[in-house]
Amino acid sequence: MIAPGQGESVRNDGRVDGCCAPRSSRQGCATLEERWLSVNGSMPRRSEAVSIPGGRAEMGTDAPVFEADGEAPRRRLTLKPFALDAVTVTNERFAAFVRERGYVTDAERLGWSFVFYQHLAGGADQYPRVQGADWWCRVDGAFWAAPEGGASNISERLDHPVVHVSHVDAQHFASWSGGRLPSEAEWEHAARGGLEGALFPWGNREPDDRSYFPCNIWQGDFPSRNTLADGYFSTAPARSFAPNGYGLYNCSGNVWEWCANAYRVSSLKRAAQMTNATALRDGWRVLKGGSFLCHRSYCYRYRIAARTGNPPDTSTSHIGFRVAYDL
Repeated sequence: MIAPGQGESVRNDGRVDGCCAPRSSRQGCATLEERWLSVNGSMPRRSEAVSIPGGRAEMGTDAPVFEADGEAPRRRLTLKPFALDAVTVTNERFAAFVRERGYVTDAERLGWSFVFYQHLAGGADQYPRVQGADWWCRVDGAFWAAPEGGASNISERLDHPVVHVSHVDAQHFASWSGGRLPSEAEWEHAARGGLEGALFPWGNREPDDRSYFPCNIWQGDFPSRNTLADGYFSTAPARSFAPNGYGLYNCSGNVWEWCANAYRVSSLKRAAQMTNATALRDGWRVLKGGSFLCHRSYCYRYRIAARTGNPPDTSTSHIGFRVAYDL
């Protein structure tokens, strides 16, 4: 099917809502050029991690915004202490991993990734759009070191979160760094920073488009007009905005973060069972935290209890991760 004025369209395999990542089959091939690795090679494998206390923790909410996502119910559980990266994995740190291991990401191997249309030099009309979410473009050659494809690069974004990384890529990096991906329960517990029942890492005050910007999300009318009131058009440096009570940065907004868990919805409703069947078939994994594309009017998923899921080979310009460590 050809979308009007947009060239070839890309089939979207599943639900797309607001800023969430499209789900589409992948194919193709690309290679990493040596020029992308000309950054400081002295980055340590293990970044600055903070200790997260164990004990009683909470997960989910009894006031779900997107019930179909499986946000409910609120439940109590017990966790062991663990450590978690204070920031999401940065481009500089990921480059050190690629250099040492010679690692090739899914986006490179498959030859393309998804990029938000406003970030494309020369406009988006030349790129295939995703059906039902036409702010997403399939861009050949887009990958972690060329986030917008073509001649784009990360030379001025070394301290930004690495993006265009799949769940598979994140697992390989985590193993290299001596850690693992956090469970969804660990991620929520850490993101709350000790604030029981909090909507956000900083508490319950809602970000707005005018004066309160505690995280990097969309301001304006999504997906057409971003006022940039928080100062960011795309990702922000990983150590931006105030940390939460445990010392973690950007658990809300900036980039979605992969978790270890398989994505399932706890519901007996037919729609949930259909989602679970697709998720099981395609191996969906949980994503948390929302991104710079989230806005309350459309994708209110920068709340701690919010969640989504995608196939493990998914990569986009707004998905990253951080690493957990056993103590």
